[in-house]
Amino acid sequence: QVQLMESGGGLVQPGGSLRLSCTASGIIFSFYVMGWYRQAPGKQRELVAVITSGGSTNYTDSVKGRFTISRDGALNTAYLQMNSLKPEDTAVYFCHAMRISSRAMYWGQGTQVTVSS
Repeated sequence: QVQLMESGGGLVQPGGSLRLSCTASGIIFSFYVMGWYRQAPGKQRELVAVITSGGSTNYTDSVKGRFTISRDGALNTAYLQMNSLKPEDTAVYFCHAMRISSRAMYWGQGTQVTVSS
């Protein structure tokens, strides 16, 4: 059974930082591209950042220079370090795993990030 377990969300003031974690089980972690998506109330889910097994990364423009995605193969965990948070970063953040060769994909349950003073 595949599971993606997210943690690290919460309430933070503007300008603050949070680190999200996503621990995968039931998959061969190195076979999967890991990503973080977010969905704000009333908006579509959007891609925030992705990282390949080789460490190549890509970010949506609104988070470039503030967010960093990383992964640790020994721990089967992907991270999203979020700095200089803004109120518009408020959303539910979802972990995503995708195997390019088979198009198999999995989602985490989501973790709430709220940026407010």
